[in-house]
Amino acid sequence: MLVELVAENVAIMDKARLNFGPGFTAITGETGAGKTLLIGSISLCLGERVGADTVRAGAAQAVIQAVFDPPAATKQLLEELGYASEDALYLQREISAEGRNQCRINGRLAPLSALKRIGDSLADLHGQHEHQRLLDSSAHLMMLDEWIGKEAFRLRERVAKSCSRVRDTERRIAELQTNDREREQMLDLLRFQISEIEEAGIRPDERDQIDREIARLKGAEDLAAHLNHAAESAFTGEVSAKDLLSEALRSVRAATAIDPRLEKIGDDFHAALMSLEESAIALKEAQENIEFNPERLEEIAGRLDQLSKLRRKYGDTEEAVLEFLGESKKKLRLLEGSDADREDLQTQLDTEKMRLAEDCAILTKLRTNSAKSFSGLVEAELADLAMPKATFLADLGPKEPSTDGADACEFIFSANAGEPPRSLSKIASGGEISRVMLAIKTIMAGKGDVPTLIFDEIDAGLGGQTAAIVAKKLEQLAKNYQVIVITHVPQIASRAAVQVSIEKKEVDSRSVTRVRRLQDSERIDEIARMLAGEKVSAAAVENAKHLLKG
Repeated sequence: MLVELVAENVAIMDKARLNFGPGFTAITGETGAGKTLLIGSISLCLGERVGADTVRAGAAQAVIQAVFDPPAATKQLLEELGYASEDALYLQREISAEGRNQCRINGRLAPLSALKRIGDSLADLHGQHEHQRLLDSSAHLMMLDEWIGKEAFRLRERVAKSCSRVRDTERRIAELQTNDREREQMLDLLRFQISEIEEAGIRPDERDQIDREIARLKGAEDLAAHLNHAAESAFTGEVSAKDLLSEALRSVRAATAIDPRLEKIGDDFHAALMSLEESAIALKEAQENIEFNPERLEEIAGRLDQLSKLRRKYGDTEEAVLEFLGESKKKLRLLEGSDADREDLQTQLDTEKMRLAEDCAILTKLRTNSAKSFSGLVEAELADLAMPKATFLADLGPKEPSTDGADACEFIFSANAGEPPRSLSKIASGGEISRVMLAIKTIMAGKGDVPTLIFDEIDAGLGGQTAAIVAKKLEQLAKNYQVIVITHVPQIASRAAVQVSIEKKEVDSRSVTRVRRLQDSERIDEIARMLAGEKVSAAAVENAKHLLKG
């Protein structure tokens, strides 16, 4: 649901801020006041294209911000696109005077394509600036299925699974059915690659192990020097720690003979001397185990070169090379498969195609039976909307089975008796399109779809009783949708829960548009103006009061 719209410097509209609520909102005003600018601002926030005259003359840029309370489907889409938020949905569009665009979704920069996808899930806008699925024949099948309801979507899901199985089997067969020359070339290549990797005996993390060994081999001389210095300091030097400790022990023993209380000190010195002897043994073993091996270094260098070549060809790491090996073995087994394997797959494919055809046939039957009822209900609604001679058909035709079935659907239409129905996008006027969508939305009320419906020019050519019928239908539609309507017809405006007035004024010698929500007394004056024009009579005021009372 649209909650708030702020538009700045859009054509003659310097600044407008408008809050919206659920239900039925009517936007009224004199011709040329800028009603369509308001709808155009909404459409820009929904991802529509920018016109050359969007930015107000003299302004650096136009800025449009819209706040929505998004439905569950839009929240899921936002999460998929990376714009999820637990709060309201904020959309913003900035258009510079030079024509540059900047879009934001929940405060984050976004491409126009993402804004358009999200906008399509939020609102259908019908009228002078088309923002709707009705003119897109590729959307008609989904609209019919939405009207049919759960049974259609249950069958669509079944068809989609059957189709997925068929395509997977077809892909597997295609991999087996490469021509013999390509197959032999691929077999030779795979066998060579597998052999090369297996003969190398590559191990996971082998490069890290080699690096550690190289560091140890290259450090052998420094290691020997450190150990020799340690041995000399502790044992072998002219003045060694061992000699000094032995001398200290003799002195303490002599002192103990005089003072027995010093015996523990002597024991500690003796223990230290024994520990030093053990360290001497360990140090000698370490010296003997130092590896001076230039030949091993050359061997390792060759191994590193071999690993580098394998990584350049098959993967950036040893693990990646081994993963490539595993995948190559799978491909080899597949290509070496026998003709029996192919025959089994073909039999499986035939069975899966038969099952897909059966599932599609069930869905086609449901759609065919439902399309007639759907078309009849739309025609009945159109008759109520002052189009008694209109013809509307949900025209089904066959197509290649796919995830949505084996049916193509296009809505075809004729507004007048004797004229053959043709594609809506080619023959319907803006007002006719709006009424067709109103008819469809009326029969689909309560079955989901986008939460906000915006109608511009829905009242084209309407008056009297027909206008009253349209007003009543919009009021009924507003029980399931947020409905926003631009109208010149007082019967329609009077049925709205909220009425917004748009006026064009001159400020500092420039035309500007002002937007405001009307209070009850102001609504009487506005609807009286719509009834009588510039010269509002007492009778027009009374008539306005009567219309507002319903």
